[in-house]
Amino acid sequence: MQLRILWIGLLLLFASTKGYMQQTKISYLALGDSYTIGESVPEKKNFPNQTVACLKKKGLPFDEPAIIAKTGWTTDELQEALVQTRLAIPIDFVTLLIGVNNQYRGRSAGEYSKQFEQLLQQAIGYAGGRTNRVIVLSIPDWGVTPFAAGRDRNKIAAEIDEFNAINERISKHYKVHYINITPFTREAATDKTLVAQDGLHPSGKDYARWAEKVAAIMQQEISRK
Repeated sequence: MQLRILWIGLLLLFASTKGYMQQTKISYLALGDSYTIGESVPEKKNFPNQTVACLKKKGLPFDEPAIIAKTGWTTDELQEALVQTRLAIPIDFVTLLIGVNNQYRGRSAGEYSKQFEQLLQQAIGYAGGRTNRVIVLSIPDWGVTPFAAGRDRNKIAAEIDEFNAINERISKHYKVHYINITPFTREAATDKTLVAQDGLHPSGKDYARWAEKVAAIMQQEISRK
């Protein structure tokens, strides 16, 4: 009888410990478009998955990233998707990278500014109001890629810079983290290993550099607890 009670006690302790471990898993939500899902690269090579892999190597108990993103999405299309998505909040970390398709489709900077700010407010809400747990990444410059051959590369760069000035300004206003990865992507003009096989999107090699920046911020914030 005593052995049975001891065995039941051990089972309850194990269940309690297991539940605690599950609760302490660090969650991460990545919001965006093709640059977030990693179009044309293996799933493990997109920047959210490489970020988590990097942090796991450091012994941090990250869960697999939840990704809400789709190739071609504009700011309003991401907003529509979020309306239809139920999320368990608060989420420990949220990244937001959106806007290239607004630029590609010729949408106005004014529209982007308004919708990006709304999305950032949502991201902060998902993080439980903790602005230090939200990370915005700048829009890559696709104008340097082979896909943009024959197009006005200077015009594309200028428009990307305009949109990035907007998302950086809004990010600073809300006091979230901001990572400017655009210079990385512009190196693809002379280094084709930074471009995926589709000739448009970044390669896993370039995403690894983004992931390193994102992971460093996350690790820094975790160490402050």
